[in-house]
Amino acid sequence: MKNYQTLLFDVDDTLLDFAAAEDNAFRLLMQEQGVSYSEEWKRQYQQLNQGLWKAFEEGKITRDEVVNTRFTLFFEKMGKKVDGALLEQSYREYLGEGNQLLDGAMELIMKVSNHFDLYIVTNGMSATQEKRLKASGLYPFFKAIFVSEDTGYQKPMKEFFDYCFDRIPLFNKETTLIIGDSLSADIQGGYNAGIDTCWINPLKKENKTDVQPTYEIAKLEELLIILEREKQSNH
Repeated sequence: MKNYQTLLFDVDDTLLDFAAAEDNAFRLLMQEQGVSYSEEWKRQYQQLNQGLWKAFEEGKITRDEVVNTRFTLFFEKMGKKVDGALLEQSYREYLGEGNQLLDGAMELIMKVSNHFDLYIVTNGMSATQEKRLKASGLYPFFKAIFVSEDTGYQKPMKEFFDYCFDRIPLFNKETTLIIGDSLSADIQGGYNAGIDTCWINPLKKENKTDVQPTYEIAKLEELLIILEREKQSNH
């Protein structure tokens, strides 16, 4: 049984409501481009975007390629020629406003921050993630924020985690747990790095992968039960 000391948290759809932030940013970008918003356009964008991020996770394309081409490719679908990199800047500004907390996130972080060392491990853009974490009020509870843009690697790559581990004082794999919503990035990443994993699965999705998380929870507050149980079992 583990007596955890270091907790690594993902950001999007783990602590902050990325769907809400993304929806708002997408609506504002469409408005800026003089295009009427529709659920169908949103669905097509998400499909395209997810495909590009998956290729990034698999190391097939760079992060810059994802963010600088996604809007070029998307607006091409509606016959519009745009500067993808320029639109990305607008979108980032809008996305940076998205700091909606998920249910129970602040309560959980406030409780665990007194007993554990907390770190953020996230794929994305540093400026955007920092801005959102600060606006949400979560930022001060974390000892460091590790973003793929700064590390040169991304979850689930082992190199991303090596970078983080090298910068965590007195780091010990045995007492470290990663908490996140993505099987392919967080759980696979934790497995690659040799640490325990906790999969947040609020929609109770079926796990069709070979990756088995150490724990699975539907709500953030369930993490408290796991941490308490593991601590008790050590005494």
